[in-house]
Amino acid sequence: MNKVTLTVIIAAKNEGHQIGACVNSVSFADEILVLDSGSTDDTANLAREAGAIVHLTDWPGYGPQQQRGIQLATSDWVLSLDADELVNETLRREILAALNQSKVDGYFLPRHSSFCGVFIEHGGWRPDYTLRLVRRPLAGFTDHFLHAHMTVKGNVSHIKSPIIHFSYRSLDDVLEKLNRYSRGAAIDLTNRGGSSTLTKAIFKGFWAFFRTYIIKLGFLDGRMGLILAIYNGQTTYYKYLRIFISKSHALLKFN
Repeated sequence: MNKVTLTVIIAAKNEGHQIGACVNSVSFADEILVLDSGSTDDTANLAREAGAIVHLTDWPGYGPQQQRGIQLATSDWVLSLDADELVNETLRREILAALNQSKVDGYFLPRHSSFCGVFIEHGGWRPDYTLRLVRRPLAGFTDHFLHAHMTVKGNVSHIKSPIIHFSYRSLDDVLEKLNRYSRGAAIDLTNRGGSSTLTKAIFKGFWAFFRTYIIKLGFLDGRMGLILAIYNGQTTYYKYLRIFISKSHALLKFN
């Protein structure tokens, strides 16, 4: 019986502080591809040193970048990771076992994510299942600029062990991502024909906070749960505010 093979796809830019740990955590894979979209630090060299094949590219958006990785992959299965994610030993064993399940074509993996050094248990952040492991011929990605997701033409199942996700390492990281994520989400919503008003931006921001903190039990994560809820509210508010300003005053260009 032929060995079932696995390619890991990692999109990266200026991830020198964490790319080595990410690549090393999936050293069991048969192929590790890092798509570097113009890093100005040592991301590419550190990824190569850790055992990855590095492809230097532009940045067409998260979905199209991951789709490039699928097209470059040569293995039976592909696993999509971000540079701030790790696979621990328990998850490694589950992944390797999953590759040999003939009736399943894709797997949703949970994520356990940290916010400024604290792992979050509520607020909609856990278990946070996302499709990440798919048979390569059946794999695809949506073309969203920001929150694209993997797709599969086939049967799916779930893996229990989580990806370890260091999503927001510091307050500077939080503020940088607030700007980048609100912009990317505004692009995606605009491309789908979305519109906004100032009232809508305020309401949507408040609702995102309320949903995170109350409905999704973010308050159980203490002070960090409150900070996260405020962040979610701000990101949503600025997403809709960007659309409102760009369409009503033509002051903000997305491209």
